[in-house]
Amino acid sequence: MSLEYGDTIGILGDGQLGRMLAGAAARLGFRTISFGPGEDSPAGQVCGRHFTASYDDSAALTEFASHCDVVTVEFENVPVSAAETVISTGTPFRPGANALSVAQDRVEEKRFLEDAGIACAPWRAIDSLEDLIAAHAALGPDAILKTRRDGYDGKGQVRLSTDSDLAAAWAELGAQPAILEGFVAFKLEISAVIARGADGAVAAYAPSRNVHEGGILRRAIVPAPVATDVASKAQTLAARLTERLDYVGVLALEFFVLADGKLLANEFAPRVHNSGHWTPEACMTGQFENHIRAVAGWPLGKASLLHGAEMENLIGEDAAAPVEDLLARGHLTLYGKREIRPGRKMGHLVRLRPL
Repeated sequence: MSLEYGDTIGILGDGQLGRMLAGAAARLGFRTISFGPGEDSPAGQVCGRHFTASYDDSAALTEFASHCDVVTVEFENVPVSAAETVISTGTPFRPGANALSVAQDRVEEKRFLEDAGIACAPWRAIDSLEDLIAAHAALGPDAILKTRRDGYDGKGQVRLSTDSDLAAAWAELGAQPAILEGFVAFKLEISAVIARGADGAVAAYAPSRNVHEGGILRRAIVPAPVATDVASKAQTLAARLTERLDYVGVLALEFFVLADGKLLANEFAPRVHNSGHWTPEACMTGQFENHIRAVAGWPLGKASLLHGAEMENLIGEDAAAPVEDLLARGHLTLYGKREIRPGRKMGHLVRLRPL
């Protein structure tokens, strides 16, 4: 299935990633429709039409799909049931419901990665306080307890140490199914962003170094300061993951890099990714355009790195700086969010430098 000029791409989700996907689609001559609960959403502001409805509204989803030639997603926590409703209409859905299902459950995600031969940090599934006590003893005192589902940017997790009150930590997460991840003494974190076309072709971006503050990505720096063979292995493992998922679109696989260069997968995101926001300015083809090309059945563009780059997220009050100052600091992208809140991603800056 290959779209024609002027066809319509549906976007499940109405956040900033959908907004940037819509911009890339417009440049290639496609129409876009977004779907999500937001009244004045980042994606809804720029798409030709926006369906304001909840993801469990099957009637609205069915009508939405009837207006689309293909449907994709802009974030991984769109309910799998919503994807299945779209699929039931016969409208092509890319990247596919399986990728969402795996990514939405951290235990299933770890199992899938390890089954694909992609090593992860030590972990245990947690279904009770007794499980947590046993796992904490097995993995060591320094660990992170996370909910199996939902949670992002540092939410839905508790850091544990020798003196942690395990009962209190379990209660803090709502005594719900969780995962305990053992602490890894890593040197740095990197992301491998990769596009896979409907024909199985891949375009791999140079891995970026990720710098987090308070559980939120603050900067992505490319090229990452890792050996060539480490960068190449990260790209190879990301490509393997997309193949195992039979994936179509852009995906990001995050890694811990150990002192000896060994890679341990942290998690993957079945969508365009914050750590790849530098790609439109620094590469021959950015991640948003390549995602649109992939879901449209078009050939992928080259992901070759033309410039070194640093992407900086504008979080909360960062976006309240005078626009003149922001424009002077780099290539500015703002997300159209009206309300500034602590921890909320409002936009980003990209600064280029010679390779």
